[in-house]
Amino acid sequence: MTKSKTPARVFFTADTHFGHIGVMEMSKRDFASIEEHDEVLIANWNAVVGPNDTVWHLGDFAMKSSPERCQAIFARLRGRKCLVRGNHDRDRVLGLPWAEPPADLKVLKIPFEGGFQPGGHQEVVLTHYALRSWPAIHHNTLSLFGHTHASMPGTCRSCDVGVDAWNLRPVTLAEIVPWLRASPVEPEEWGIKRRQEAERARAAEQAA
Repeated sequence: MTKSKTPARVFFTADTHFGHIGVMEMSKRDFASIEEHDEVLIANWNAVVGPNDTVWHLGDFAMKSSPERCQAIFARLRGRKCLVRGNHDRDRVLGLPWAEPPADLKVLKIPFEGGFQPGGHQEVVLTHYALRSWPAIHHNTLSLFGHTHASMPGTCRSCDVGVDAWNLRPVTLAEIVPWLRASPVEPEEWGIKRRQEAERARAAEQAA
């Protein structure tokens, strides 16, 4: 009997800061040592990510780690790993065997039912820094980011996918979308567009 394959999934994460002692105090990660911190993050990653899954890491993979330490951690993490470059990602991180060349911004169409777009796909814009505006914002694309360590509120179409916002582990759209639906905060550009449309409507009435 052939064992059925688990369908590949797409995960998102950011700001793991492997090897960075300072992040434990900065982000209130309660560990006795950086070694314990790194081991828990590796275990959490591997508990949810399968070998056929893809993980998009949105920057700051490691900090103050040797190239050898970065390579050792990278090799232990499951899945096909891709990087959107963060402000702390130096050659020791950029030189890791990522599945795709590291980018500063990535736009992806993810197979996903139950998102904000028709057709069984959800388009996402991936960056390290949070964006106020992003491509196709009026067509329900999502902006996913890191960097803020859960300190910056998202909107109903954008959120921090860093480990500090998601129990120190990668997350999927199946987890992100319900969070977005529950947010009462609209992207700033939506309000701007409504005001512009109202002004045009008033001008058209006055000209009639």
